Amino acid sequence: MSTQHLTDRRFSDLDLPEPLLHGVRDLGFDYCTPIQAAALPLALAGHDVAGQAQTGTGKTAAFLLAAFNHLLTRPAAPGRRPDQPRVVILAPTRELAIQIHKDAEMLGAHTGLRQVLVYGGTGYESQRRALEQGVDVLVGTPGRMIDYFKQHVFGLDAVQVMVLDEADRMFDLGFIKDIRYLLRRMPPPDQRLGMLFSATLSYRVTELAYEHMNNPQLIKIESERITAERVTERIYHTANEEKIPLLVGLLRHMDPRRSLVFTNTKGAAERVRAWLATNGFSVEVLSGDVPQTKRQHLLREFQEGRLPILVATDVAARGLHIPDVSHVFNFDLPQDSEDYVHRIGRTARAGASGDAISFACEEYAFSLMDIEQYIGHKIPVERLGDDLLPELQRPEGLAAYGRGGRPSRRDARPPARRPERARRRPEAGADKAGHQPPPPAPVASPTAVKAESAHTGAQQPKRGPLPRFKHREKPAIG
Repeated sequence: MSTQHLTDRRFSDLDLPEPLLHGVRDLGFDYCTPIQAAALPLALAGHDVAGQAQTGTGKTAAFLLAAFNHLLTRPAAPGRRPDQPRVVILAPTRELAIQIHKDAEMLGAHTGLRQVLVYGGTGYESQRRALEQGVDVLVGTPGRMIDYFKQHVFGLDAVQVMVLDEADRMFDLGFIKDIRYLLRRMPPPDQRLGMLFSATLSYRVTELAYEHMNNPQLIKIESERITAERVTERIYHTANEEKIPLLVGLLRHMDPRRSLVFTNTKGAAERVRAWLATNGFSVEVLSGDVPQTKRQHLLREFQEGRLPILVATDVAARGLHIPDVSHVFNFDLPQDSEDYVHRIGRTARAGASGDAISFACEEYAFSLMDIEQYIGHKIPVERLGDDLLPELQRPEGLAAYGRGGRPSRRDARPPARRPERARRRPEAGADKAGHQPPPPAPVASPTAVKAESAHTGAQQPKRGPLPRFKHREKPAIG
């Protein structure tokens, strides 16, 4: 692992309690990253912090060390019950909450603080029992946390530290009302330590910080590039029907181990998995439809190297710390520029290097200009050679690759014709028995009537003037 992303500030210089320094040494940490060096002195002194830095730069360790230090150096609120957490850490996704809890257990292994993780999708009763047994540090997603809170499983009256991680993602996923609901039931901002960290610190996130935090200190670790410095970005301009062959060709020309392939939809992820599996790759899908227990199993296999390729939707774009991810493929360019930053941030973490390869097809190429404007540089274009477009074996039951891996039009079958009805519907105007009414009598035209009258000498009635409506005057006002 590279050390170029570290500063010259040591953790031992921060006057941390010995239990925390013990945990830091266990993890092999010695020097702080830039966000840790900037945020920790302020948070350790009791100041609220809203920090922005690139993904994978140590934000999680920064707020965990500050939160543990606050609990170890300050007493709990008088009369606090065991089911009232002292620290609440909110994360937008299950995977991020699991990762934070894992890091918290390692850093806080010698503190004696009880930590509980709650998130949706699994373990409802077991998580409830864990809360009822007592909790110091509560990590979780907003939905499951509100569920238990409304059932009075735990209380928020004794919170001393509040942490929001990836706050911008809270807005994107529609959790902001849930966040406000929880924050308003905690002690006032001047009676607790507040920390907010994110890879992007937008105006709406800053507004949230000033509303629910006590004069937060804004920290932005600026870089010449919004994306990680050691990510090698490349892009291929390709037709929709070339995306699957190009992905297979690139994977065959490189070591595919620990490769993440991002798609914009769950259906596209399943089709990409089918093509890769049929053509000799070990691959699985990580999406919102995968049960939580299976998602954790897949992530564990991917992290340990037993599963070389993982096709994922944006559920995996944030909150996953997977060491040594070598390649990130944007099979579909994201339509949100921030999602591009978070996707390719799965590689080149903690000073390592990695590749980020994107496909700009006619379906999603419109977002390329916005992405390049957001990241502040042009993505180098690679030449598409015939050696990268191999002949593929088609999966059974799956049509040829077309738009984004979908069946091409030439393979679409015409819709089956509807069978003729056994009995014809009655014609318009017929009664229930099917009898037609007699035809109406012919009406003579005005010219014919006039001619007939002239021939017979009959007098035509004179047409009187049209009736006129009586004008009603408006009543006088006043």
